[in-house]
Amino acid sequence: MNPFLMYTTEILILIFLIITFLQSAIDKVIDWSGNLGWLTGHFEATPLAKMVPVLLMTVLLTEMAAGIFCAVGIYQIVVEGEKTMAFYGAVLSCIALLMLLFGQRLAKDYEGAKTIAVYFIPAIFLVYLLQAV
Repeated sequence: MNPFLMYTTEILILIFLIITFLQSAIDKVIDWSGNLGWLTGHFEATPLAKMVPVLLMTVLLTEMAAGIFCAVGIYQIVVEGEKTMAFYGAVLSCIALLMLLFGQRLAKDYEGAKTIAVYFIPAIFLVYLLQAV
């Protein structure tokens, strides 16, 4: 059977995650100082205040890895019928979102935290789909 038809849901969610995380990572690279400035202010009253540059780099690398693994995962599903890389991409996506959620909650940005929860739903659903036998 055609892999696009057999794994339509997984491929569509992978594309969603690729767009989400590669765009976010590219934005952080292109506007590093703008992002750093905004986040420094956002976290100034939290225990994370002195670690913002390191944490921003950590989130950037996690988002980049998640997007790349998701892209390789689509290729792997379509060409090889294998789901390993897609699964790793989905898990990394969930980890990135959990890091972001933790930061938003710590900063008491509850509206931002709600937005992240919306992204987490398809990501965790993809983990479920990809580990189902």
